[in-house]
Amino acid sequence: MKRRDFLKLSLGAATIASITTPALAQTAPKEIRIGYQKTGVLVIARQQAVLEKHFATQNIGVKWVEFSSGPPLLEAINVGSVDFGAVGDSPPIFAQAAGAAIVYAAGSPITNGQGILVPKESPIRTIADLKGKRIGFTKGSSAHNLVVQTLEKAGLTYIDITPVYLTPPDAGPAFANGSIEAWAIWDPYFAIGEAKQNGRILVNAYEVTKTNSFYIANRDFANNNGRILQQTIDGLSKAAAWAEANRPEVAKSLTAVTGIPLEIQTIAANRASFTIGAITEAIIVTQQGVADRFHRLGLIPKAINVRDAVWTPTHT
Repeated sequence: MKRRDFLKLSLGAATIASITTPALAQTAPKEIRIGYQKTGVLVIARQQAVLEKHFATQNIGVKWVEFSSGPPLLEAINVGSVDFGAVGDSPPIFAQAAGAAIVYAAGSPITNGQGILVPKESPIRTIADLKGKRIGFTKGSSAHNLVVQTLEKAGLTYIDITPVYLTPPDAGPAFANGSIEAWAIWDPYFAIGEAKQNGRILVNAYEVTKTNSFYIANRDFANNNGRILQQTIDGLSKAAAWAEANRPEVAKSLTAVTGIPLEIQTIAANRASFTIGAITEAIIVTQQGVADRFHRLGLIPKAINVRDAVWTPTHT
């Protein structure tokens, strides 16, 4: 992905300050802008007003902005229209390679809820059967990494398939009408495809590779508001602990916020992992492996060091 494809604005050759720059003494923001998708801890936190209640005593508001996938969410974080959000493993790699002003603030393992679907009546029965087929997924998303690693598992390469880059709202109809022969996707779209669009699971992500999702912050926001960012993560961690222990209520909350039917969100909630933690050495190593693979395949324009974009809390 070229820089202009990701930034799309005037950032071009702008110099980005090192994330190791000490936090500046600035007034706390009047509002935290959070980007979210139709699943996960952020939806729960929004529905329960966890962060609103916490920051009310500090006169800090919370604004929620919905996105259909990770790449546009990270573009918004990069340009500063959103301060914080949750994405899968691939979007931060494409963003960092494009010089985006982002940092990894926290991580979460993905144990289930993502995979590759094919139509129930499809002759595709094994990963090897994907050769020569049209596979739909969002470019630069976690599904992109899933496709790459799934192909490698079967001894195939990226050029053995025809990638069809589609956002989840566009990929669903394309899958249902046969325009694509397989669909790599995450929940709740994964559950929708299986329950409502005649999908059959060809492979689950956990059968192929270890994956993580991430909580990403704008670099300047993280440097200048480390205390606020840490409070945000701590609040979300409490919501995550509640979600792990209350999955039926999680499904109801997800339905209330997204409008997606309860039966779908129940499937998604029951197989999701909500745990939030620090970016560990093991997570960095796994994420670096994804970055190196993408560079080797020419999917990102330059090699990157994931560690360079990991935020270190200062508690200031």
